Amino acid sequence: MALNPNERLQEALSLAIEDRSTGYQDLVSNSNVLLAVMKSKGMWKTFEGPTIRERLLYNESGTYTRYSGYQFLNPKPADLVNDAEFTPKMAAVSVVLSMEDILQNNGSTAQLMNIMDLHLEAAETELEDRFVEDLHSDGTADGGRQIGGLQLALPTDPTAGTYGGISRASNAIWRTSAYDASTASWDQTSETAVTKTSVKPMFNQVVIERSRGRTGPDLILSSQEHYGAYMGATEAIQRITDGGGKIAKLGFPSLKFYGAGKSMDIVLEGGIGSAMPSDTSYFLTTDHLRFRYHKDRNFSKFGGKQTPVNQDAVVQHIGFYGELTLCNPLHMAKLY
Repeated sequence: MALNPNERLQEALSLAIEDRSTGYQDLVSNSNVLLAVMKSKGMWKTFEGPTIRERLLYNESGTYTRYSGYQFLNPKPADLVNDAEFTPKMAAVSVVLSMEDILQNNGSTAQLMNIMDLHLEAAETELEDRFVEDLHSDGTADGGRQIGGLQLALPTDPTAGTYGGISRASNAIWRTSAYDASTASWDQTSETAVTKTSVKPMFNQVVIERSRGRTGPDLILSSQEHYGAYMGATEAIQRITDGGGKIAKLGFPSLKFYGAGKSMDIVLEGGIGSAMPSDTSYFLTTDHLRFRYHKDRNFSKFGGKQTPVNQDAVVQHIGFYGELTLCNPLHMAKLY
């Protein structure tokens, strides 16, 4: 039996989303430099169960002993690890076509595909924009159903609140760092704001103080104001851009930071519709961040071919189930 127009569109819409859905994770990850870098490092990881657990090495064994001859060594049990526990969050966009649209474009398969492409592109754009917005959030929108973004992971006051089920007030080892440009004690500048003359010494000091050995920040996300200040400070230096680097190849506007014995990318996170807080830079150790997602809801379509019972339309959904997590806060900082 031939499909009626409604059924035919449901089938076509489902197949169209299925065909595109394998690229939705890339669509989202390539829309933001942090997500792209994390994905390239294998930091997009699956989870199972009702919560997400990140194993933390928070202590030393306390058994290091200097000795000679027959002196006793110091074997003793020690609590070395703990788990941070995160609650995964769900979000989705819906592709909805009314029967009026269906009938108006029922002349040919090409017409039908054009209207579907238009609705799919709108849904994909919304998925990108809202997820990147959530990435910069404090996780409080919609009654806490938002993922916990960078404002939660790297708060302005890292000594307060609970993150991943662990009290920051009671556990100094579970705190990121925060530098208020107007009140911090700066070694190489007396300025109290991030300007083209102060940005380099401020950035240097943050990177130095949050590094130990080879571990430290490896990516700086900057608002429009901080990025402009750094650009002004280095405009005469020909090597500030890295046209052949990974970040540049991904298409993100970036400059190269050279200082504190390290080099890393400074990426502009401001711009039209940006959720990045103004006058802010995040100093991130990307090996210590994760995006954890459920294998069955990884920016994938779900819901089958649906028709609302009280509307003349067809619906498909694209969504995820997961959370941004952190496993070592000590080498990360926020400058504001």
